[in-house]
Amino acid sequence: MSLSDQVLYCRDCNQEFIFTVGEQEFFASRGLTNTPTRCPSCRSSRRQSGGRRDSFGSQGGGSYQQREPRQMYTTVCASCGNEAQVPFQPRADRPVYCRDCYQAQPSSQRSSGGSSRGRSRW
Repeated sequence: MSLSDQVLYCRDCNQEFIFTVGEQEFFASRGLTNTPTRCPSCRSSRRQSGGRRDSFGSQGGGSYQQREPRQMYTTVCASCGNEAQVPFQPRADRPVYCRDCYQAQPSSQRSSGGSSRGRSRW
């Protein structure tokens, strides 16, 4: 199979770039079968930023990516009545416990979500 330069368009900046025969040979020697989707400039900036993207839900390339602080909700512990901060929105039909009361529960009760419905989680 003979290789020839390919004209591609960058997925980030939409600019045209050339995927040269030399680059294709390099990709093939590394076992890479997909053509690049970013121009050399965008690939370079992406590597410099540690693989981070600006869009929601994207994953970084192999470096630690700091995430936004988790939203916490204030509620009243169903056991001791103290105020508790939890990382989920409490529902009226489910008890919510502060850290101390939750950890004081037997692990068998915790693993089933504190429910006595007898259903398996799985």
